[in-house]
Amino acid sequence: MSSKLNKDVFLKEIEALKRGARENNEPYIDINSGELHSSIGGYPSKNHAMPTCCLAMYELMKDGDEILEAPPKGKGAKLTIRYFLNK
Repeated sequence: MSSKLNKDVFLKEIEALKRGARENNEPYIDINSGELHSSIGGYPSKNHAMPTCCLAMYELMKDGDEILEAPPKGKGAKLTIRYFLNK
């Protein structure tokens, strides 16, 4: 499964999570890269796409969004971003 994981797969899943939280009138959603990648599949494994997952998360950040936790090199399973939804 991980061979089909590209940035678009992660972008679509992040947008779906944000849409669901918005529909529940949540002010924000915290997304963790390890949980996101696990929910799509292919993590943990030797062939994971964690750097791609993190790139997608960073790409969808807007002004005001916050990095709650980041690994030392910026890409890893601990990356957690708070996306504010009512912007």
